[in-house]
Amino acid sequence: MMPSVCFYVTYGLCLCVGLLCVLFVSCWCSQWRGGFAWDGSNLQFNWHPVLMVSGLLVVYGIAAVIYRVPFTWEQRKYPWKLVHAGLMLLALLLSILGLWAVFDFHRAAEIPDMYSLHSWVGICTVVMFAFQWVLGLAGFLLPCSPPWFRAMLKPVHVCVGGAILILSVTSCISGINEELFFSLNGATGEVYDSLPLEAKFANVLGILIVAFGLIVFAILSRRPWQHPEANESAYPLLSQDCT
Repeated sequence: MMPSVCFYVTYGLCLCVGLLCVLFVSCWCSQWRGGFAWDGSNLQFNWHPVLMVSGLLVVYGIAAVIYRVPFTWEQRKYPWKLVHAGLMLLALLLSILGLWAVFDFHRAAEIPDMYSLHSWVGICTVVMFAFQWVLGLAGFLLPCSPPWFRAMLKPVHVCVGGAILILSVTSCISGINEELFFSLNGATGEVYDSLPLEAKFANVLGILIVAFGLIVFAILSRRPWQHPEANESAYPLLSQDCT
């Protein structure tokens, strides 16, 4: 049975809120944090929130719900596995680039790494994501993967994928809060607890991030919106052995 209009409304809302997350974080870093560069300055740091929100949250979330899009149901599932894996790889690469931006900035400014709870949660999220992608590649894309391994891996893949989304939302909103505490410390005449325009804008960004995560979870949790199971033994884009 095809999903109801409710699915299309929810999926459209997911895409719109995800786009708003990217636009808001880009506008925040451009309008209030000075813009972007790759020279070891604060402008290089600004790439970090943009890349993490774009990759670790938005692209990841869209990749997670790609199987729910109804027009994919009547097509072979394997090509959409490749789309799913490709989007996840893009999300992972953006996340790694975002980490590189902040670590390189810390090195240039002689700031210690990995001292905050935000950094601990963030690095754990990216490491889990990397392992998840490698295991997914081995279990679901390679034809030499035995059926018992795929069957065992599937519930783990789903569970860990949901955990990564939760950690992504947590990392993003904790990072926004941490940056506001650092930047709005009174040195520019504005403090966070006076709630200047930048603080209001960034807080709205945090709400959008939470909303995006909740919408993705709503799509993933609805059983009628899940891709119908199909027994596909052919892998036309890969050989049938590991040699």
